[in-house]
Amino acid sequence: MTRAEAKERNRRALLDAAFQVVSRDGYRARLDEIAERADLTTGAIYSLFGSKNGLVVALVADYLRPYYEEIERAVPAGLDLLEAVDAFARYYRRGCDAPDALSGLSLQITLLDMALHDPELGSQLATSIRAQESHLIALFTGRSHKGSVVTPQQAQRLTTALRALFVGLSQGVPLGLAPGADEQYFADAARALASGMPLIDHDGDAS
Repeated sequence: MTRAEAKERNRRALLDAAFQVVSRDGYRARLDEIAERADLTTGAIYSLFGSKNGLVVALVADYLRPYYEEIERAVPAGLDLLEAVDAFARYYRRGCDAPDALSGLSLQITLLDMALHDPELGSQLATSIRAQESHLIALFTGRSHKGSVVTPQQAQRLTTALRALFVGLSQGVPLGLAPGADEQYFADAARALASGMPLIDHDGDAS
């Protein structure tokens, strides 16, 4: 095994261990337990990630990256904006029934708790999440809508609104707070949001 391969193996082991420990313990997660689960030392964490916060930020990026890659496959080119939003909504709802859905929800809630306890970490997490969401913004940009095409600024505004909608609905599904919230419900809610909200350009003009 080359040095680069060993480094990547150690990085993967620490991220997998961090997912388990952070999901369970949140801001109380101990680096020594994470290192022990990965069969490494805490020194390896500092060497690879710089700090506990660095490890958590890398964990979020690692968790979100395949999610956004799957969205790009689920929402093909050639659809107009409302069709794309519909496909995205249905993909998101299917994720609520995935085998790892509850662990993912647990991680989301835990990360929010960690951000509230550590504003610096919260700022770093927000930056990381925004970087990943750029994939979704690009996915909506340029699609036809109401006789024009969606600009990057409009796509960013829509992405923020859809995130708020889907996070709320996806948390309500396992708690029984969203009865009847099937794929069609998600799609209808997303279409209504995209159809009804003014999409604002950077110069303040609405369309």
